[in-house]
Amino acid sequence: MNAFMDKDFLLDTECAKKLFHEYAENMPICDYHCHLSPKEIYENKQPEDITQLWLSGDHYKWRAMRSCGVDEEYCTGNASSKDKFIKFGETLQYCIGNPLYHWAHIELQKYFGIDTPLSAKTAGDIYERANEAIRNGDFRPQSLIVNSNVKIVCTTDDPIDTLEYHKLLKEVDSFSCKVLPSFRPDKALNINLAGFSEYIEALGKAADIKIESVDDVINALNKRAEYFNEVGCKVSDQAFDYVPFKECSREKLDKIFKKGLKGEELDQKDIDRYRTAIMLALGKKYNELGWAMEIHIGALRNNNTKMFEKLGPDVGFDSIDDHEIAQPLSRFLDTLCKEGNLPKTILFNLNDKDNVVLATMLGNFQSAETASKIQFGPAWWFLDTMDGMTAQLKTLGNLGVLGKFVGMETDSRSFTSYGRHDYFRRILCRLIGRWVEDGWYANDEEVLKEIICGISYDNAIKYFEF
Repeated sequence: MNAFMDKDFLLDTECAKKLFHEYAENMPICDYHCHLSPKEIYENKQPEDITQLWLSGDHYKWRAMRSCGVDEEYCTGNASSKDKFIKFGETLQYCIGNPLYHWAHIELQKYFGIDTPLSAKTAGDIYERANEAIRNGDFRPQSLIVNSNVKIVCTTDDPIDTLEYHKLLKEVDSFSCKVLPSFRPDKALNINLAGFSEYIEALGKAADIKIESVDDVINALNKRAEYFNEVGCKVSDQAFDYVPFKECSREKLDKIFKKGLKGEELDQKDIDRYRTAIMLALGKKYNELGWAMEIHIGALRNNNTKMFEKLGPDVGFDSIDDHEIAQPLSRFLDTLCKEGNLPKTILFNLNDKDNVVLATMLGNFQSAETASKIQFGPAWWFLDTMDGMTAQLKTLGNLGVLGKFVGMETDSRSFTSYGRHDYFRRILCRLIGRWVEDGWYANDEEVLKEIICGISYDNAIKYFEF
């Protein structure tokens, strides 16, 4: 029997151990997509306890706790820090097969020096030991980031954001990590959601443009993209249940836009027409700026109306959608490509039925200007599991060029989530190590080192031109 999560955790061949310990383990981290708060990074406050560090804002943990029958008071409510942590510990022992179990123990080992498995029996003791480590150590955001060997962090930012904290962080001499903004225009695209008119007014003020038409929206977004670019942005991010594609005349678009401003109901075709126009214009701008365009596809959000009305979005009530995505995605990319406007693009799917769709879509639009210009993004959210990551790596290996993959990002709001890179790299080395041991790939150490270091860090730095 193997020891519980020891130094060779998941590394089941000698080749895997060598690839991980000699190459992957100590590579820096490029976190090119996350939801960390630049304000919290700048203010750099020491957490009060492990509950604040671990459970505050973590919908992965809340979701598991709810599935164990834990009352909401211990998730998003006003229960004490200790009671919340103990309820999480009681939950975790039942999360066999869930990556949350591995993530939690990697973080306990990495940041707290605690090797004891977290369970109902140990939760109280681990709570005290972790809090003692926090009292006697440096768990401030900047320190956690630097000590995790993170070189680049790309946050997720609205076009109307002032980016003041990104600017302030550039002046912190003692902080070696670059914190760069990412352009996330979802609110300008969601013409069907409440608050659209108010958002468009705010966008106009931020861009100093009076917005009365779709062209005005595009001009305002382009102006804000130029501002983001000045602050160091190199990444945009869009989230869709599926990629929309329906073209129409500007006259019709402006009628749709005016209905949206009035809060009138729009049918799905009109929503898609508006989003298509905005996205084609943004794709052109991203290409002009040399940015990468991330597209996250397949989330079905805010399923529980009662809890959405009580707590708002992003608190653990989202799941996977099952739209067909191939044809509209192809038409969208092809339209940009025909016009010479296709930027570097990373396609993320949340439904694993789409793995092969995306992995084959890449090859349609590659270009000599950038190695693997169109990327199959890492396994995301509900697919960020051992099986999900392995399937994504295998699919890309089967149908694309795995050696040019830009690798892992955290997609997290937690400052201790960098243990997920350790998890990903172990899974990567396990898979490639097996291929080498089985004689499926040549045991060429020089090339293997380049591939492992590339996927761990180097490819992302080159791809995004950081």
